[in-house]
Amino acid sequence: MALIRCCFEPPELELPEFFDGFIQKCTDPSCCCGCCSALRPRYKRLVDNIFPVNPEDGLVKSNMEKLTFYSLSSPDKLDRIGEYLYQKATKDINRKRYKLAEIAMEAMDQLLQACHAQTLNLFVESFLRMVQKLLEDSNPNLKIMATNSFVKFANINEDTPSYHRRYDFFISKFSSMCHSDSSDLRDSLRLAGIKGLQGVIRKTVSDDLVENIWEAQHMEKIVPSLLFNMQFCVNVMFVKKNLMASGDMVPVEDASNVTPPVLAEEVLRELVGRASFGHIRSVLKPLLTHLDRHELWVPNTFAIHTFRIVMISIQPQYSYTVVETLMQHLDSNFKSSPRTRTSLAVVLSKIIAIAAGESVGPSALDIINNLLTHLRTSVSTTTEITAEESQYQEALINALGEFANHHPDYQKIEIMLFIMNTVPDLSKKSKGDQMLQNILLKSLLKVGTQYSTVSFEKAFPASFLQPLLRMARAPHDPTRIIVMQIFQALLDRHQNEQVLSTVSIKPYPALSQEPPSRSDIIFTHKYGANIMQALIDSMALSDRVDALSASYNTAALLIVEMSCSETVQEFLLFILGIQQVACTVDTLGAVHRCNLHAIAISLLVLISRVSGINNLLEYAQKIIEARREEAVYYLPPLLDAKKVSAKNLNLALPHLSIDKLALGECMQNAGMDAQRLNTGAPYMLNQTDNPGHRHSWVESVSANMTTRNSSADLTVYNGDVDSVNSSPGVCKKLLAPEYNFDAMKRALAEPTEAAKREQRERQMQIVRTFREGEFDELMRRTEPKHDLIQNRLNELFNSLAVERQLTQSDSKATQQHAQQEKPVYETKFPELFYY
Repeated sequence: MALIRCCFEPPELELPEFFDGFIQKCTDPSCCCGCCSALRPRYKRLVDNIFPVNPEDGLVKSNMEKLTFYSLSSPDKLDRIGEYLYQKATKDINRKRYKLAEIAMEAMDQLLQACHAQTLNLFVESFLRMVQKLLEDSNPNLKIMATNSFVKFANINEDTPSYHRRYDFFISKFSSMCHSDSSDLRDSLRLAGIKGLQGVIRKTVSDDLVENIWEAQHMEKIVPSLLFNMQFCVNVMFVKKNLMASGDMVPVEDASNVTPPVLAEEVLRELVGRASFGHIRSVLKPLLTHLDRHELWVPNTFAIHTFRIVMISIQPQYSYTVVETLMQHLDSNFKSSPRTRTSLAVVLSKIIAIAAGESVGPSALDIINNLLTHLRTSVSTTTEITAEESQYQEALINALGEFANHHPDYQKIEIMLFIMNTVPDLSKKSKGDQMLQNILLKSLLKVGTQYSTVSFEKAFPASFLQPLLRMARAPHDPTRIIVMQIFQALLDRHQNEQVLSTVSIKPYPALSQEPPSRSDIIFTHKYGANIMQALIDSMALSDRVDALSASYNTAALLIVEMSCSETVQEFLLFILGIQQVACTVDTLGAVHRCNLHAIAISLLVLISRVSGINNLLEYAQKIIEARREEAVYYLPPLLDAKKVSAKNLNLALPHLSIDKLALGECMQNAGMDAQRLNTGAPYMLNQTDNPGHRHSWVESVSANMTTRNSSADLTVYNGDVDSVNSSPGVCKKLLAPEYNFDAMKRALAEPTEAAKREQRERQMQIVRTFREGEFDELMRRTEPKHDLIQNRLNELFNSLAVERQLTQSDSKATQQHAQQEKPVYETKFPELFYY
């Protein structure tokens, strides 16, 4: 028989819990309250009391405080309180009494905030069931309220892990709310859905024991939902940009009002920022899938915006993973339209610079290799380069340049060397190979323009310079032009390339110049002959004006950057070599020869101006005036073979050529050494793989050898003279002139011009003695004053018993000749020839 509680029972009296099933509601009409609520458990009575008589009045705060105090004092009743609230809310929702359901949810929130972390697990299950119940209803206000409650729960740090809690329902529900398209409360529902996803991410990403948020089934819902809301933001930005361009008024937004696109971008940043190395691809895969399915690559405004967010938010050490994933996606779309591939490459070029700072060593070269592979694939898969395919290749080249720009200079050299090693050899002359050569050299040029040259020795290592000089002799004109542009990018340290881009004999007022360092002079003596020989070979290959202008620009930059008293003779021989090719090579056309003469005189004017040798400039002006009167076609500008008839060109004018002896006289009159110019031969045409004749270092430094007098000891070398190649590792700084008493004293003590001329004559006499004298005469003049080394050798030879055994087959004449012949080891060599 069931027990019936009366309302007159004292409220403090509580029956054991097992009586709950036997208690029935009082139906006696004479009962004062209509129901015997006093007979129910205390937590139920406290819960019932928080609900007002009129639902519009809201939660009864005083009774809610009593319920909260009871929950804190009796935490073991939390699970029952939560369950009871869930049951009451379920009944109210089923009966469409939404105000009461909202009051129950509000009570849940207050209890959740008041509970301690140790007892939270007792209450969370009922709380999540309540939130789920509200989300399942069609009432948008309940969904928004449930989402806000879940966000509050997500911000609570739990000390004890939960092994059985799952959030897959919430991920699905919040994702669907992000795509809400109802006319009323659309933005509020989307905003609530994004907040809910943010709460799920915060609740699960840091706890490995709960639902794995990084699984593909969850990321395929979260990431597209965020991107769907972000698209609206990019479209609004595009509209505003057009309005600003047209001059229309742009509406001002309230900064305090958070919109779904802004919040979605914030959540995506948080999601990417929390991703570890193993999880970043889980985010990128649905992102790329979303862009593919909705065709958001063309135009690529939204794609660039999204990937920039990803690159900025990701942990720096994982940034190169995004680049690799995007390039792999580009691999999988190799059959797509050129516009799509171009957009992908542009996105890659926009974000690759962010990853460059963290890519070192193999990862950097891997990215470069992948970009070069895409370029080779683009060339090999197309028989003819279209405009769209060319844009795709340019986008890849720009990506490579942006990636290299954020690396230090030493890595840029490694990247350029790596690219050069991938360029096809000149022996492959097919159209596809030529196209590939041009594409890869353009990539090399893109990296070269980002390099800041300080020392030519570091900018042109031998392993990089040698193949570059071979490519300068390529038969294909566009290839040679690109190679010259690479030289110009690396040689131009003072931004003179635009000034020297046109062949001209006019002065250059805007020319920037400074004296070369000792290391640059060493580099010129070591590799300058190879570079100038390659330039002559390049000029002789084609009569195209653009190709000749490119070669002239390179030669002019070389002169401006490296011209000094020690190198000016080499440059004059180079100019004479250009003229000699124009005069002696019969295979060249008339217009081609005239252009070479114009280049030679232009370079002569340039070198006379940058070196400050007025005698050279006066001589060049005389030649220019003579050519203006008799052969103006020997002067700039360059002639176009298609527009000029060769019949009107008279090339039999030897008196208008640059004279070698006259150049030597100009040098001597200026007080400079002209030995190298007088004795050396001009550069000749050499279209082989050998990068030119390497001039002997003896020829370079013989003019600098000094002695005390004509009979001085030639074994003594003046240590004050900087040998070009004897100590290549030492670079002396160019000191600014000093203006003080000591400097004036040294200037007065310097020898006169007559003494300097006499000293140069003695130097030339010594050089001629070594070059033309007999060996016995040199031995006599350089014989040491003591025989210390020879005496020591005699002692060593005398201590050894050398027995000669002659064969019986030798003739008697041979024996007598052997007895009369002086042994080699008894020949006395002077100490000068021991090393």
